[in-house]
Amino acid sequence: KHSVLPHKIIFHLNEGNDGTREWLDKMRIAYTLSSENIGICKAMNQSATLAASDYLLFLNDDMYVLPGWDKALMDAALQYPDHRFYLSGTLIEPLSSGNRCAIAPFDFGRTPDALQEEELLNTYSSISWHDWYGATWPPSLVHRIYWNKVGGYSEAFSPGLYSDPDFSMKLWRIGIRVFRGVGASRVYHFMSRTTARIPMNNGHRQFVKKWQMTARYFTQHILKMGKRFEGKPLQGHDECKASFWHRLRLRLPLTM
Repeated sequence: KHSVLPHKIIFHLNEGNDGTREWLDKMRIAYTLSSENIGICKAMNQSATLAASDYLLFLNDDMYVLPGWDKALMDAALQYPDHRFYLSGTLIEPLSSGNRCAIAPFDFGRTPDALQEEELLNTYSSISWHDWYGATWPPSLVHRIYWNKVGGYSEAFSPGLYSDPDFSMKLWRIGIRVFRGVGASRVYHFMSRTTARIPMNNGHRQFVKKWQMTARYFTQHILKMGKRFEGKPLQGHDECKASFWHRLRLRLPLTM
């Protein structure tokens, strides 16, 4: 609904014993299946094996896409014929969480059943917004070449905390410098707390141990998250300085 381009939709089902599997079979929608909740990293990697196109798009199950969301993303992607980009759509959220990339607070309902759909559709396009730096989370678009090059999502971060900035860092380390949020690609985010369903990993500490800096430092100072996109790729950054001070503060071993 509200999409312009053709898509191959791929679900991952955790257990799938609530009738969802039968519904997907009936609708002839592709899916991967696990007997338990395996988290986002493994689910993404398994689902990606069924993808047939050159572009992979990650969308959470608590998001409602708005008219033209996919065309706006693809229009931005086509500006980079070398495919060296990572793009995100822009979230409209019912609560203000301090996320400078989201349009908030605009409460059109906290669940699909409570969605004020007509009001949302009549309002969303009148909210002025801009493209921004710091693409890290869904809805996110990456070319298959670079998904494969970095090996998809890191399953060491299962079930998933900090897997988004880890994926962005992997792209950064292979030379991707376009991390762009597309203001015209809009998705309403119900902000469901699905992470409460399973025990979570200590993603913050994992990220620091792996990359020798905090995810906050990476997203704010390197990806410039939330700053207005100026049409230029991001520049290189002195990661050694970030590594030294953050590892001292967290009392992690220093590497030379």
